[in-house]
Amino acid sequence: MYNEKLAIIYDEVTARNPGEVEFHQAVNEVLECLGPVLARHPEFAQHKIIRRICEPERQIIFRVPWVDDSHEVQINRGFRVEFNSALGPYKGGLRFHPSVYLGIIKFLGFEQIFKNALTGLPIGGGKGGSDFDPKGKSDGEIMRFCQSFMTELYRHIGEYTDVPAGDIGVGGREIGFMFGQYKRITNRYESGILTGKGLDWGGSLVRTEATGYGSVYFVEEMLKARGDSFDGKTAVVSGSGNVAIYTIEKIHELGGKVVACSDSGGYIYDEKGIDLSSIKLLKEIQRGRVEEYTDTHKHAKFVKGGSIWDVPCEVAMPSATENEVSGKDAKKLVENGCIAVGEGANMPTTPEGVKIFLEAKIAYGPGKAANAGGVATSALEMQQNASRDSWTFEYTDRRLHTIMRNIHKNCFETAEEYGSPGNYVVGSNIYGFLKVAHAMVAMGVI
Repeated sequence: MYNEKLAIIYDEVTARNPGEVEFHQAVNEVLECLGPVLARHPEFAQHKIIRRICEPERQIIFRVPWVDDSHEVQINRGFRVEFNSALGPYKGGLRFHPSVYLGIIKFLGFEQIFKNALTGLPIGGGKGGSDFDPKGKSDGEIMRFCQSFMTELYRHIGEYTDVPAGDIGVGGREIGFMFGQYKRITNRYESGILTGKGLDWGGSLVRTEATGYGSVYFVEEMLKARGDSFDGKTAVVSGSGNVAIYTIEKIHELGGKVVACSDSGGYIYDEKGIDLSSIKLLKEIQRGRVEEYTDTHKHAKFVKGGSIWDVPCEVAMPSATENEVSGKDAKKLVENGCIAVGEGANMPTTPEGVKIFLEAKIAYGPGKAANAGGVATSALEMQQNASRDSWTFEYTDRRLHTIMRNIHKNCFETAEEYGSPGNYVVGSNIYGFLKVAHAMVAMGVI
């Protein structure tokens, strides 16, 4: 538990932001690590750095009206929380999902501050989205929603101000519709105002694969630090979107075998190893459900509504959504012989689950470190846009791999320096915090 000063700050945060439980959880995880930092850096308390970091620089909430295919007017709510720009323009994705409310966006934006700092690239932290649900909507409905969303958002973003990307429910299609509307409104072709763009109009190779690849690169480094590797390891990956698909792909390339993946309906188990081409066809082209995998792979098993973490594995990669790994799930993974966990999603493990992983001394890579490859490659896309350049897949992947190795190195060394060897939660939170805090002190009270 953190010291009395930090406990007071946490109580202030929860009182100022009632009901935002995900945001409270994210703040709590960071503050729990900062006691030793304040002991070494009393100037941070003098400058009220922690209080300032916990308060967004700007919170934007707006109405998003649009017309559906039945000519009915629909109304959603849009958000953009520009959390901290000490290291660069705000950077973070847009999430379209019915669960979105201000607390979710603030949790994601707060995490993004430290994640972006870990990349070593000049980007601040922000996040946005809407409670709009793209599932079941036609392309026309999604286009009209995205155009309405951008009609308000456009005034708040820019290459040197705030550069959104995609997240859950926001892929290349949605980014394209929003970019088109921005161009239409402003009469300017500014590639740098959004990342995750199509490859034909300013996008970056590897961006689609980056979060999944990056999380595997991070786990690879954790295993190396213990004299181990992916070779011959059995893995389980939750989710079946971009992050999960390319996590599976990279694990297979490194000699591991992924035997299970999932969606909101349940999970599939394939003891021979998930057939990646079938999953890609099902999810990326047909937009189907993982249950349909068993139509062409009769030996595979679909478990409706079950916990994918019941499947024995040596490496677990939570890649779906927040708080998907409970304490019970974490205990089951440890009992079944799991030796490494790499979070491809944002905060997918509950505090109880994290505690179990740390007490078991398995290699546990928290999301802000393990899944930083996505935003890192978004920043690489920004570099290419700024120089009117386009890099090869191989070159960009090498840059991503180097960034993830450096993130691991910095987290590993920082954890040791602050008395918690092997604890990547401590290492990532302290390293990211120090970068932002030093910048904030240097810039004065703003």
